Amino acid sequence: MVEQVEPTVRAQDFESATDPFRREITAHCYRMLGSVHEAEDLVQETYIRAWRAYDRFEGRSSVRTWLHRIATRTCLTALENRERRPLPTGLGGPTSTPEGQLESRTDVPWLEPAPDDKVGVADDTDPGTVVTSRESVRLALVAALQYLPPRQRAVLVLRDVLSFRAAEVAEILELSTAAVNSLLQRARAQLAEVTPAAEDTAEPDTAQQRALLDRYVTAFENYDIPALVDLFRADAVWEMPPFVTWVRGADAIGRLIDAQCPAERPGDLLLVPTAANGQPAFGVYERTGDGKHEPFQIQVLQLHGARVGHVATFFDTSLFSTFGLPPTPPHRA
Repeated sequence: MVEQVEPTVRAQDFESATDPFRREITAHCYRMLGSVHEAEDLVQETYIRAWRAYDRFEGRSSVRTWLHRIATRTCLTALENRERRPLPTGLGGPTSTPEGQLESRTDVPWLEPAPDDKVGVADDTDPGTVVTSRESVRLALVAALQYLPPRQRAVLVLRDVLSFRAAEVAEILELSTAAVNSLLQRARAQLAEVTPAAEDTAEPDTAQQRALLDRYVTAFENYDIPALVDLFRADAVWEMPPFVTWVRGADAIGRLIDAQCPAERPGDLLLVPTAANGQPAFGVYERTGDGKHEPFQIQVLQLHGARVGHVATFFDTSLFSTFGLPPTPPHRA
């Protein structure tokens, strides 16, 4: 006779066994899909499927492996017949005329940034929670992953990011170990072609970063274009989906902001700090005609030494609630 388990006990057992991995699963789905909104939906679906199958979980693999098997297969199903999510830099070269007409593409499923707290970056307050490394969710890496076919993407993430053994990945994807190793080799080769070299992404230390970000906020809020230009590397990149137009070079970035930004005077823009993809980020608020500030864009910065090397600016204001940013900026004295 099969022993019956009380529903409340079963639910508590399931929650205690699976909740510590929720953010790691969210980060996994985000890397696979390139969308924090879709990732949250797929995590919900993953946990519903896991709950329904929990009675049949026999412990032959770890709970972590079991959840990743469900999540990976859910992601692969979602990716069927779906276009990759790019950034503008993945669709063509930079413009030589930053003052020209900006080309917008609302039909493109653009890559989205992910809040650090949703993907578990540096969340070490709970020893039972799996911490996601900053490097594994960098915007550049997630963008590069989108170039890989879905199954290659899954193999590379499971092996190189999450450190599953080849045999475990083979079980998750229902492939042979030889097939997994072959897919991994091809994925690594293709990723190497589109991923920045390690020596090009050195970050400043904490004190340098704080000083650089303070200068960045001051320059933007004062709408001081020369001061902004001075903060960027000579080869810095500025891109801003849904606009396909992007620029390379500190001077070009200054010209773009001067020509295209709706701000006209100091105080028109206010920046509220946040964190995305293991990188410093800001929610930017624009002053409207009635003098109030409303959500305008989210900027995600990549810092290189004592300069800003890359800014991805996202105009999807629905991301403000995802990042926990208020509809109006906090009052300042």
